[in-house]
Amino acid sequence: MPFIKVYIHLVFSTLNRKQFLKSKDLRIKMWKHIKQNSEEKGVFIDMVNGFSEHCHCLISLGSDQTIEKVAQLIKGESSHWINKEKLISEKFSWQDEYLAVSISESHIEKVRNYIKNQEDHHTLKSFSEEYDQFINHYGFKILK
Repeated sequence: MPFIKVYIHLVFSTLNRKQFLKSKDLRIKMWKHIKQNSEEKGVFIDMVNGFSEHCHCLISLGSDQTIEKVAQLIKGESSHWINKEKLISEKFSWQDEYLAVSISESHIEKVRNYIKNQEDHHTLKSFSEEYDQFINHYGFKILK
């Protein structure tokens, strides 16, 4: 049995960054569902949280998991679930794109706290500002 500990900070937004998850109650239901369903599918989510138009997950990948497959599983299943349960009045969807970066063991607690405090964080900074900050911090190049 391999011993693997690869942490990924995964961030994705709703389609066109529409604020589908406006209520705190709905967000809590979504994050709990994502965590529970992921556990059932063998995906370890250490922390999940977000705001009205996006989600942050701290994931530890298993030996047979890729970032792409885990992101597809989380986004696809949670979209299906929220639509099936009719928790909002319109069709919910996540955007295809996502941002994923590796997190070293020494930064895990900092990332956990960052994800945990999304509600407070977004009283000061919009998701667009946060996203741009990630892009710049990690040196991603945006192709136009």
